[in-house]
Amino acid sequence: MDERKWVSWEFVEDFMVSAFQKIGVPLEDAKVCADVLMESDRRGIESHGCNRFKPIYIDRINAKIQKPVTKIDILRETATTAVLDANDGMGMVVSKKAMQMAIDKAKEYGMGMVAVRNSTHYGIAGYYATMASDAGMIGITGTNARPSIAPTFGVENMLGTNPLTFGIPTDEEFPFVLDCATSITQRGKIEYYSKIGKDTPEGMVVGRDGLPKTNSNQILKDLSSAKAALAPLGGIGEELAGYKGYGYATVVEIMSAALQAGNFLKMLTGKDKEGKLVPYHLGHFFIAIDTEAFMGLDTFKKISGEILRDLRNSEKAPGEEKIFTAGEKEYIIWQERKNKGVPLNEAVQNDLKEVNEMLQLNKKLPF
Repeated sequence: MDERKWVSWEFVEDFMVSAFQKIGVPLEDAKVCADVLMESDRRGIESHGCNRFKPIYIDRINAKIQKPVTKIDILRETATTAVLDANDGMGMVVSKKAMQMAIDKAKEYGMGMVAVRNSTHYGIAGYYATMASDAGMIGITGTNARPSIAPTFGVENMLGTNPLTFGIPTDEEFPFVLDCATSITQRGKIEYYSKIGKDTPEGMVVGRDGLPKTNSNQILKDLSSAKAALAPLGGIGEELAGYKGYGYATVVEIMSAALQAGNFLKMLTGKDKEGKLVPYHLGHFFIAIDTEAFMGLDTFKKISGEILRDLRNSEKAPGEEKIFTAGEKEYIIWQERKNKGVPLNEAVQNDLKEVNEMLQLNKKLPF
C-alpha cells in the first residue's frame, strides 16, 4: 500500500526553489516554477504537482534538453498580440510572462493574446487561466505536447493531451476553472498510477491492435515507443463521440503551432531519428478578455455566479449528494490542505531524497 506523508507547504517550496537554483534556475524564476507545481497540489491535481518535479524538470535540465535560464525573445508584437520564443527555457516562466502580457493588453484594449514557441512543459494550465480570472478577466490557454492521442479511427499516437483551459471570474469565493486534457486521461495521470502501482482503467488507452491496455508501467513504455495511444475525450471511435475530443485536441494543436510558426505532432516526441533526447519545442497560447469592455465586471460576475448556482441546485440523480461546477472541488481541497500540507506518496518522497543527494542540498527531509 502506498504510504503518503503530509509535508508542510513551506518545506516543499523551500526544497524546490533550492533545487531549481542549484541546477541553474535564477531565484525569481525558481519561485515561479515552484509556485506553479505547488498550485497543482493545492488543487488536488497531484499528477502535475510535486509528482513531476524531478522527472519533468530536474531530469530534463540534467539531460540538457531544457535550459534553466529562460531567454525570452519577442518575435512580433502589436497592441493586442505578441509572439514569444522561449528558447527551450522553463515553460512556467515564459507562460507567466505571456499571460501577464495578454492581461496587460486586455486592460488597455479589451482583449489580448500571446503565442509562445520553443517552450517546455508549463505545468498546470489552470494556473495561467486563473491569473486572468483573478484580474477580472476571462482567461483561456492551451498547449500542445508530445504525441499521445490517436485520431478517431486511428491507433497511432499523433496529438498531445492538449488541454483547452478556461478561467472565468464569478461573484463566489472561487472562479470557474475548467482545466482538463482533450484525452480521456493524460500521461501524467498514468505516471501517477504507475508510481502507486495501480492499473489504468480500461478504455483509456488503446494498443496498435485496437484493444484496450491497462498495465500502467507497460502503457508508459508503449506510449513512448508509439505502441499505444490515449483515447480522445469520448472514447474510441464515434459511438461515444470521441471525434469531439479529437477535434478539440486538433484545435489546440493548431493554436499552439500555426500562430507562432512552431513545431507540431510528431515533431514533439523529444527524440531525434536516432532516438537521442532533444528539446521538445512546445507551443502555448494565452488569451485574456476584459469583462469591463462588455457590460462590466460586476454584472459579469453576478450572472456567471447565478449560472453556476442554478446548475448546482438542479435536481440530483438518485443517490448523489451534490452537483459540482468546475473549480469547486479544487477550492474545497485547498481549504482542506492549506493548513495540513502537501501529501507526498512514496515515489515522490524517493524523488526528493534522490534530488537532495544528487544536488547536495543537505536538506533535512521530514520523511
